Amino acid sequence: MPRILQPELLDSLPPDHPDALHNRRDLQRINGLMGNYRWFARTLPPLLRPHEIALELGAGTGELGLSLAHRGIAVDALDLWPTPRTWAADRRWHRADLQDFAGYGDYPVFIGNLIFHQFSDDNLGSLGTKLRASARVILACEPLRRPLSQTIYRLCGPLLGANHVSLHDAHVSIAAGFCDQELPRALGLTVADWDVRCSTTALGAYRMIAVRRS
Repeated sequence: MPRILQPELLDSLPPDHPDALHNRRDLQRINGLMGNYRWFARTLPPLLRPHEIALELGAGTGELGLSLAHRGIAVDALDLWPTPRTWAADRRWHRADLQDFAGYGDYPVFIGNLIFHQFSDDNLGSLGTKLRASARVILACEPLRRPLSQTIYRLCGPLLGANHVSLHDAHVSIAAGFCDQELPRALGLTVADWDVRCSTTALGAYRMIAVRRS
């Protein structure tokens, strides 16, 4: 099944819209069930060098960054959404479009949770060019593209209290997700320059660890 990109309903809503707020709660449940934050919390620290700060791409309302901060992991954020009220005063929140952001060169480590699937392969190629200019480490957790995941969420989502935005966007996100080596290829992470490991989970997560070869 090829990647299919369609607009997500959340992108059409203001951050304070009730449906958007409900969707963020649903995403917190999904991340909890899939163990995404726990994966970043155990995977990122061993890859960080002293005094390095990671940049989260598409940070949304900052839940992942806040979760990592509680574990003593320094993360700045990049998103079009406004700075959350709970965001740490000593961590930067860059309010900008990922494609137009000019500050990638300030960071050696990038993380993305459920964000890369929102881009076409061409846009991922452009983004990859910007990231590779300074990146030493790139971590990503994305939807695994498989019909079974769509079926499971369509059946179980309502039982978890998911609203219509979450049900729609989950179906769309999975259709735009990744398999095998698709994400590193789209980002231009060549075997010659990068040590890349991609894995999947039974609950439908696609995870990438990319470390630049020395």
